[in-house]
Amino acid sequence: MSGPSLALLAAALFGASTPLAKLLLGAGIAPVLLAGLLYLGSGVGLALFQLARRAVAGGAGEGSRLPLAEWLWLAGAILAGGVVGPLLLMVGLSTTTGASASLLLNLEGVFTTLIAWFVFKENFDRRILLGVACITAGALLLSAGGSIGGSLGHSLLGPLAIAGACLAWAVDNNLTRQVSLNDATFIAMLKGCAAGLVNVAIGLAAGATLPGAPGLAGAALVGFLGYGVSLALFVVALRRLGTARTGAYFSVAPFMGALVAILLLGEPASPWLIGAGALMALGLWLHLSERHEHEHEHEPARHEHTHVHDEHHRHEHDADAPAGEPHSHLHSHARLRHRHPHFPDAHHRHSH
Repeated sequence: MSGPSLALLAAALFGASTPLAKLLLGAGIAPVLLAGLLYLGSGVGLALFQLARRAVAGGAGEGSRLPLAEWLWLAGAILAGGVVGPLLLMVGLSTTTGASASLLLNLEGVFTTLIAWFVFKENFDRRILLGVACITAGALLLSAGGSIGGSLGHSLLGPLAIAGACLAWAVDNNLTRQVSLNDATFIAMLKGCAAGLVNVAIGLAAGATLPGAPGLAGAALVGFLGYGVSLALFVVALRRLGTARTGAYFSVAPFMGALVAILLLGEPASPWLIGAGALMALGLWLHLSERHEHEHEHEPARHEHTHVHDEHHRHEHDADAPAGEPHSHLHSHARLRHRHPHFPDAHHRHSH
């Protein structure tokens, strides 16, 4: 699948988890505890998938031997997105209205893009900037739902805490991009387990009680698909598209969730949904029709990840190299200078 397809599928799975989680809330599961169970369901589900995949493959993995420097990137991502983000969100939700919180949560996409562009120097042009603006405007319109004039809460603490949570998740997204060449399932599993344990601990400390077996099973299934599989797809999209573009595609998740709510829960289609859909469609078209091409140089590199022998992977193999493609093994890239259309993916992090 292409990078945009992976990012949009990740957004669809995550967006669909929202109306499904609403059904679970209706069954009496406390919101904070449900968030933890969804994350934990993703982590445990992906761990079981990892075990099954390794058993079938005889223990082979997808480039899961992270160098020490990449472990530091991943630890930072888990700390920011799995611990700091959920904690700040819980603080913010305690003093902020639901409508205001929905609006503020759109800051994650904005912060993700700004960090990618101005901290990690990911390339962009006016077309991509306009596309991001259209998608973000659509998300704001959808979450506003006629409540733009509402209060931002009883104090600045709530909004600032939610904005801080969005910043933490944006940092998470950008740090995860630094390790995106490694096993996406392994990365998503660690992040799901960390966020799950933090949120479950918060929920139980606040007095929530665990649901019965049907509720636990429902949360585990929704979490595995909507959080676990979605995050694994998101990591692969980061690998192929870069952070800003992947974050922009993923910002359509609220629209996907609204569509599922209409089909599954019978909720009415509002003018807000139609307007948001039009803005997001324009933004997606601007991104999907992008063509970025210029002469560029690849610096020598040595790393391990799943690949096929395309123009960027013309290397020799030793006797221990795995057969067939795609495959994963430690390989070297010689210096290469050429011209072709490309995204700011894992092999095109060059200056302009």
